Amino acid sequence: MARSFLDTSALVKYYHPEEGTGAVTQFVQERNGRHYISRLGIVEAQHAFAIKLRIGEITETDFVGLRQRLLRDIAQGQFEHVRVTEPHYREAEHLIVTYRRRRFRTLDALQLAVALDLSRRGLTEYFVCADTRLCETAAEEGLVIVNPVQP
Repeated sequence: MARSFLDTSALVKYYHPEEGTGAVTQFVQERNGRHYISRLGIVEAQHAFAIKLRIGEITETDFVGLRQRLLRDIAQGQFEHVRVTEPHYREAEHLIVTYRRRRFRTLDALQLAVALDLSRRGLTEYFVCADTRLCETAAEEGLVIVNPVQP
């Protein structure tokens, strides 16, 4: 049984076909798996869908369908969403200071803070992420990485 935290970069691949979609789908649909996303990830995924709409990659109907499927999957327990709390913000600040000399975005720091919290509490084994820079930072923090776009 795989227990994982999915960063938005991987979560979006589950809903829209692109490089890495097959690997994410296989991982998420593994029997008896347990997968977490942050509440922030729900917002970020919808933003990613909106970007795809704006650049003409998907239609308005696609956007509505992707959003509905995401929210339905969450409601049905496909993904457990985790609130971003004050300790997560403090951890994100710590991460930003620690990695201040590299490109490390605020929202990535928050996502990583949630993933680290879940890992430390023994709730997850894997950090599923398709952002190479974020994967590198997460690995330095001791997380086991699954990057769906790398073999």
